[in-house]
Amino acid sequence: AQALGLSLSSLVLELTEHERVTDIGAILGVIERLRRHGGALAFDDFGDGHSSLRLWSELHPEYVKIDKYFVSQVNQHSHKLQTVQALSRLAETFGSKLVAEGVETADELEILRDLGLPYAQGFYLGRPKTDPSSAPSPDAERVLHSRQISVLPLQKQVSNRGLTARALLIEAPTVGAAASHELVADIFKQNKGLHALPLIEGERPVGLISRKTLQDLFLQIFFRDLYGNRPCRLHANPDPLLVDIHTPLENLTEILTSADQRYLTEGFVITEGGLYRGLGTGADLVRMVTEARIEAARHANPLTFLPGNIPITLHIQRLLDNQQDFIACYADLNQFKAFNDHYGYWRGDAMIRLQAECLQAVCDPRRDFIGHVGGDDFVLLLQSPDWKERLERAVQTFNGKAVNLFDPADQIAGGVRTEDRNGQLRFHPCTTVSLGVVKIAPGRYRDAESVANAAASAKHHAKQNRAGVYLLEQAPKLQAHAKADNRGS
Repeated sequence: AQALGLSLSSLVLELTEHERVTDIGAILGVIERLRRHGGALAFDDFGDGHSSLRLWSELHPEYVKIDKYFVSQVNQHSHKLQTVQALSRLAETFGSKLVAEGVETADELEILRDLGLPYAQGFYLGRPKTDPSSAPSPDAERVLHSRQISVLPLQKQVSNRGLTARALLIEAPTVGAAASHELVADIFKQNKGLHALPLIEGERPVGLISRKTLQDLFLQIFFRDLYGNRPCRLHANPDPLLVDIHTPLENLTEILTSADQRYLTEGFVITEGGLYRGLGTGADLVRMVTEARIEAARHANPLTFLPGNIPITLHIQRLLDNQQDFIACYADLNQFKAFNDHYGYWRGDAMIRLQAECLQAVCDPRRDFIGHVGGDDFVLLLQSPDWKERLERAVQTFNGKAVNLFDPADQIAGGVRTEDRNGQLRFHPCTTVSLGVVKIAPGRYRDAESVANAAASAKHHAKQNRAGVYLLEQAPKLQAHAKADNRGS
């Protein structure tokens, strides 16, 4: 550095991914001397080679360069996005600044900008030069100063991430296989909530007898006299379902569709390494699987695989936080209930998938976001300047294709006849789509709820006016503002 006439404060020592650090103390000494003169340490290509979290924790580098594998197409792959987000949290913990390597497209730079990465390098910002420019390329400058936000790739949500059979574990008393029916009956009497009792030999389960089974037996005439003091193994299930405590919850859903429904009534035995640990019930399994799948549906709709309510809310809030003009559009079908009642849910699902396909086809994946609220309700958040033409094209395409889902006779008739709530036959025209639109200006809407309410109001007007695309010029006063005013009064 001195030979080149450079100050030591401008020197950054880079530890490459191929360097294996064996003597932490020695390298720390070198780094501390460098830091005393204003120098700094950088890790290169973190995520490749010998780079490690332990080394990051011990050396506290000022800069960490993210390997280009995680940067390339980060706008398309949720696992790369989540990796960069995790590294950002680690950098904050360790007091380091991240540098994204290998940025080659506007989409990559845009998403890294939105994630808050302080530094980036790559051909899109500028080619290597002996006399480097002090500013990035004009294209990169436009991305960095644009208020348009990126559309994040949908993060795959595992409906039961991290959940195993341990979550279903119920501690329960045990008996030996030779225990009498009378003893088992006494244990059930003392443990009102116990649904079954495991039979154990040498810590290994050898049977299971349910409360219901024992109750039915004791209702039989002379059973107590004949079997009361005999071993309970005579009437226990000798082959209960054994579930290892580490089994992922998703694997247990097969129990729900099993031909042997005893598992739903008497439950199952939870083991670890073949040894008894506790019991599980079919009711708890049904509840937990249902809750997990409902939560997953809030992230991605299971019919269309489009983002659900949570990603929709997060994207609206990102747009609001960035003070970005955008279009909020609420899409809903007309006469869909009559169609669904007449043809059944299978064809009803086909109609909703067609709706999703037509709406998604007009969205620019770089600028426009589409989410599926549920049923035939969709939300579009558009940053494309030609949004009106896009939406009109979606309406025209859907209305033209939706007719093909009707039977030929109903196509000729122009709709279907179905009974109303009073049992009277009513004619319903072929299904069409209505789009309610609101222009969202910076500062007018405080939160995602108020934007969604305004878009829903526009959708209501669109259906009332039988308009394909209806722009609500004067959006209603914000609920969020009204609530704030009420709190202040």
